[in-house]
Amino acid sequence: MDGEYGINRDEAMALLQEQVSSPNMIKHCLATEAVLKGLAVHLGEDQEKWGLAGLLHDLDVETHQDLAVHTHGTVQILKERGVNDEIIDSIRLHNEEAHSDKRSTLFHHALAAGETITGLVTATALVYPDKKLASVKPKSVRKRFKEKGFARGANREIIRECEKLGMEVNEFCDLALAAMLSISDDLGL
Repeated sequence: MDGEYGINRDEAMALLQEQVSSPNMIKHCLATEAVLKGLAVHLGEDQEKWGLAGLLHDLDVETHQDLAVHTHGTVQILKERGVNDEIIDSIRLHNEEAHSDKRSTLFHHALAAGETITGLVTATALVYPDKKLASVKPKSVRKRFKEKGFARGANREIIRECEKLGMEVNEFCDLALAAMLSISDDLGL
């Protein structure tokens, strides 16, 4: 057990690599970490705590792909490690489908919206010839958000939960793009 959250960033990264073999899923978790840290700065919240939730949120994605159970394995792993309850609760509720209760805190909404928008930003970059985030303009992400047929897996209603954080969708798209651009080398984008 380390630090006030029961796990530090290096331990969290090692745990992610132990539990998730897909390079693209690891990149998704890194992108989510970056977006959550950006949100934490914007909202005056704890960057370390929010970043850890972003990094660890999909530990069971390869063993529990069914949305009816996804997050249950992650919760178990993190409880056994003594990870902070708020982090665990936020991770648990990023997939409401697997639980009877609903997202109710800023942290809950931030993780759900933050992990979902990463798919939209990534898909936007991938339609560019060079497939690089540096080529993506904020207005392109905003435009793609409005296109229902684009990146269908990026649930627009969940992304709109940014409004529960006091942010407009356009502002959230800009923040997510900037956060992901800051780690573009790690994302290979």
